[in-house]
Order: sequence, then C-alpha cells, then structure tokens
Amino acid sequence: MGDAKLTAGYQLKSKHIIHAVGPRWEGGRQGEHGSLSSCYRRAISLAERLDARSIAFPCISTGVFQFPNDQAADIAVYSVLGSISELSSLQEVVFCCFTDTDLELYKAALNEQLGVTEVKKSLFET
Repeated sequence: MGDAKLTAGYQLKSKHIIHAVGPRWEGGRQGEHGSLSSCYRRAISLAERLDARSIAFPCISTGVFQFPNDQAADIAVYSVLGSISELSSLQEVVFCCFTDTDLELYKAALNEQLGVTEVKKSLFET
C-alpha cells in the first residue's frame, strides 16, 4: 500500500492506467496518512515520467477501506500539489467526487491550498 503501478490502457481511451493502492483505515495510528499521501505522490511521478497531460483520481481509500473522507480530501490535494514538478507535463488534474459531500470537501481543500473557490462539478454536465 502507498504505491502506484502502471499498466496499459488496453481498450480504454487512455493509453495508460496508474493503479494506486491506498491504505485501510486503522484509526490513524498505523501510518495511514503517509501511505495515502505516497499513493498520490507515486502516481504523479509515474504520470510525469510518461509525459502525461492529465490524470484523474478517485477518492482513494474512502470506500471499503474507510479512510475518513475529510482527511483523505486534504491529503489528496496537499500531496498532488506538492508533487507536481515545475516542468511537469501535467496540464489537468481531476479529482473524481462521486458524492456532493466529497465535492464540498475537495472544494474546501482546494480553497485552503490555492484559494480556488470555483470548481467544475462534473465533466458530464452541459
């Protein structure tokens, strides 16, 4: 856990898939925060090595692994922003939020880190 691996995109539109394995929540005393941050940092590193233009992240570890959503959102935003190099090929980072609650948590984290107040709610909205 805390790592990311690269595979081909196979029949998807994406050329590559980066699989990030997040930690299971154990109360916050087993290094979960560092492991989750490592997932994001490692994925960004792999994406930059591929000269990727975009990357998308779900709310890693917040489902069946029960990582608290508020903490996970803060870690995701902080880790991604801290990992992107100055010469990065990345032009777009998408945080896929499947609930309105998660969307609000990511908005708050982005506002705290970057002063961002407006985010696109859905890639599928017209």
